[in-house]
Amino acid sequence: MSDAQSTYSPVIFVMIDGLRPDALSAADCSALNSFRTRGAATLVARSIMPSITLPCHMSIFHSVPPTRHGVTTNVYQPMARPLPGLIDHAKAHEKKCSAIYNWEPLRDVGRPETLEYSWYRNVSYQADGDDMVTDAAIQHLNEDKPDFAFVYLGTVDTAGHYYGWMSEGYLQQAERVDRNFARLMAALPETAHILVHADHGGHDRSHGTDSPEDMTIPWMVCGPRIVQGHTIQSAVSLLDTAPTLANLLGIPAHREWEGRCVDEVFG
Repeated sequence: MSDAQSTYSPVIFVMIDGLRPDALSAADCSALNSFRTRGAATLVARSIMPSITLPCHMSIFHSVPPTRHGVTTNVYQPMARPLPGLIDHAKAHEKKCSAIYNWEPLRDVGRPETLEYSWYRNVSYQADGDDMVTDAAIQHLNEDKPDFAFVYLGTVDTAGHYYGWMSEGYLQQAERVDRNFARLMAALPETAHILVHADHGGHDRSHGTDSPEDMTIPWMVCGPRIVQGHTIQSAVSLLDTAPTLANLLGIPAHREWEGRCVDEVFG
């Protein structure tokens, strides 16, 4: 590792859309399971209602429930009472932020002119769609070295809708995404902090309800500041992601955020 690589300490947020925690044991997800044992994790974190992708992501990045941000479907609408999300807040603290994703509505998780780099292709409905995201993320992280990068992998959710959650086709796609996650991890410096989780689970060929299958998600974090081999004991919600990522970035949580930093993961 070069001196430049050893001093580069990015914070990476990896979203695996629609990944149920029980898929980690039902499929060959060796990279994600290894990551879980090397950091701090819970397999019983909670999504929000409605457990739908865009409302979930608005809650993840803004640390408030849909009753506050107002997005309750996969169609974006501006907030009646705007508050900054993680990307906006990090930009205000002079952090370079990036987003690499393959589902277009996610462009609205941050306000215009807050990203230094954005990569998007409409390929979340292709089996190899997350291969492309991973390729783009690795190239960007190596070349541009952002402080924070959001890497969205959307094909597991697509497989759930097409084949059914926990079906053979769904689990095979989870394994493919696990291999992409392994490639991404191999490209990151040892000084990186990585938080990876799902936005929601699913049942049959759908999601959006308050059932345990839809609402329960894996939430895992690893890096030099994180306790190794730790099972998180406190309750974790999607609202806690932005405050925890802010801590990793060395900036304060915004005063209007309603989630909390998951302090027990820090060593």
